[in-house]
Amino acid sequence: MIVVSDTSPLANLILIGKLDLLEVLFGEILVPTAVHSEILKLKPLGHDISSYEKAAWIKIRDAGNQTKAEELMQHLDEGESEAIALALEIRCNLILMDERLGTKIARTEGLTTIGLIGVLLLAKQKNIIPALKPILAELKTKAGFWLGASFLEQILNDAGEG
Repeated sequence: MIVVSDTSPLANLILIGKLDLLEVLFGEILVPTAVHSEILKLKPLGHDISSYEKAAWIKIRDAGNQTKAEELMQHLDEGESEAIALALEIRCNLILMDERLGTKIARTEGLTTIGLIGVLLLAKQKNIIPALKPILAELKTKAGFWLGASFLEQILNDAGEG
């Protein structure tokens, strides 16, 4: 499976010490240069990104189609734009992306997307994680990841933890 990631899913998993979930679920992850640069910006802010820096299964790759990336940057940030451009270029199976507009554009381009919550639900379904609730709590406290109360309730119900 070929998987490309935008910044948000990677950064949030790094912040809660669960980056390895991506390797278990998908094997190799391709990260465009702009996303890599955004992840590296966590380090000067005092975050430990060693799990990312040591992850041989994460491959940094330039988005060759810079014209497409620049076109996408009219609506999206550089990381999202490069992630979509790279995903289109290599015909990836899945793109990890949380941002609503980026996801909408990726899907319009014919890409299959999954956000961090989808990744966590998949990990729970595959018995890679025993429970979703403590991870969601960590995301809130350690990463500042916000979920509305009704959406949180729906996620926990979907995970059989409602």
